[in-house]
Amino acid sequence: MTTPLWCVAIGCLLPYVWGILAQAGRFKKVGRKFDNKLPRVQQMEMTGWCARAYGAHNNAFEAILVFAPAVIIATMVGADPVWTERLAIAWVGFRVAHGLLYIANVDIVRTLLFVGGYTCAMGMFVLAAQA
Repeated sequence: MTTPLWCVAIGCLLPYVWGILAQAGRFKKVGRKFDNKLPRVQQMEMTGWCARAYGAHNNAFEAILVFAPAVIIATMVGADPVWTERLAIAWVGFRVAHGLLYIANVDIVRTLLFVGGYTCAMGMFVLAAQA
């Protein structure tokens, strides 16, 4: 498997990393066990860092929906493999930093990291168009 495809695999795991952190915080903040019948109600009660971890969880799902097709299409059409790899690795770095800063409540830099990751994905679409 190529590095960009491994990056997709990592990207698919990131929502669960942030989600596990959110759940751990929810148990401490909400003060009760997980409600599997109405989990969304508990999620709406979250505040502070665990609410932000849940936001990072949701955002990671949204981001992978752009990144995965970009990698797959770039790979399928034979886009420049060196640049595809560079952009994929950069995307992972941007997304990991984005999640950490989301939880840490560093909003402006977090937004810049989001834009950086999105730009990497769009760059792969450009590479695919040029191939």
